[in-house]
Amino acid sequence: MSEASIRAAFVKQADWNRVLGAGFTAEVCATLARILDRSTATGRRVLDWPGNPIADALALRLAGGLNALVRAGDLPMLATGYPPSPIPAGDLAGLLTAALGDDRLLPWLDCAPQTNEVARAGVLMPGLLAIAAATELPIRLFELGASAGLNLRLDHYGYRLGGVDFGPPNAPVVLAPVWEGPPPPAAAIRVVERRGVDLAPVDVRTAADRDRLLAYVWPEQRERVARLEAAIAAFIADPVALDAGDAAAWVEAEVAPLAGTASVVFHSIAWQYFLVATQARIAAHLETQGAATTADAPLAWLRYEFDASGSVGAPPTLRLTLWPGGEDRLLAHAHPHGASVRWLG
Repeated sequence: MSEASIRAAFVKQADWNRVLGAGFTAEVCATLARILDRSTATGRRVLDWPGNPIADALALRLAGGLNALVRAGDLPMLATGYPPSPIPAGDLAGLLTAALGDDRLLPWLDCAPQTNEVARAGVLMPGLLAIAAATELPIRLFELGASAGLNLRLDHYGYRLGGVDFGPPNAPVVLAPVWEGPPPPAAAIRVVERRGVDLAPVDVRTAADRDRLLAYVWPEQRERVARLEAAIAAFIADPVALDAGDAAAWVEAEVAPLAGTASVVFHSIAWQYFLVATQARIAAHLETQGAATTADAPLAWLRYEFDASGSVGAPPTLRLTLWPGGEDRLLAHAHPHGASVRWLG
């Protein structure tokens, strides 16, 4: 990629951040687009990036590294300009220029960002309620691209959806997305099994993985940081089994209808990262298994993803395919981070 393309990718990321309400991180990315040069090892690595800077989330790799070092106390001068500290106008470029000389940023360029946005459970839960209402059976959960597995515990969180409260009392996390439309169906949810797979699962029981996950949450969005910290603490107290591996091979090995339960395969803002061949294998396996379902052993495929057939900039959708029958339903449109839901039901 050309240097101009690299800088353009940082500007594009800044635009996305502004849309998603992260003005400070937008300014960081836009400033980096202007000031990066080859005087530091980090600058050279970024400007000579061999891959696609947008697909590789290059700007977020560097922004995550900077945030991680600030959070760890390793960049005290830069920390004076990071939330919640105010920064005087014009100082950010100087602070970032000095920080880019720290070679501890280099390892952050080696791996793609890893996130586990807990607020997306506020979009997934209405879908799970729809499945429970339709099947009236205990549920087995299988998450693809599970990251740290925090959303595998979605039935442990509390919700206010369309003016109706769901979930256990004293839940460690309570989600109340801006809601449009009627409330989701009221149904009893009993999860009897939960499993997840990820190419590189995050183990939040280790300090390094906790710090890494938190570093990718934009620092000005303090509510997201606090929510993630609460979900991590709850997971550590009651962990979920996660497997490392390819999603297609895992689905083929693990997912089949089971009498007396509803088997639910779900994923959120993960499908775009799967290879086309992986996507095809997953879809084919679910279709095959769906043909073998009965009313007493249904199979559901719940997906909260950007719609590849939609227009550019369209919000993600929540879709459900439920077997027997294999009917595909559009349940909702939603914010990428779960901040709002337009429920269609």
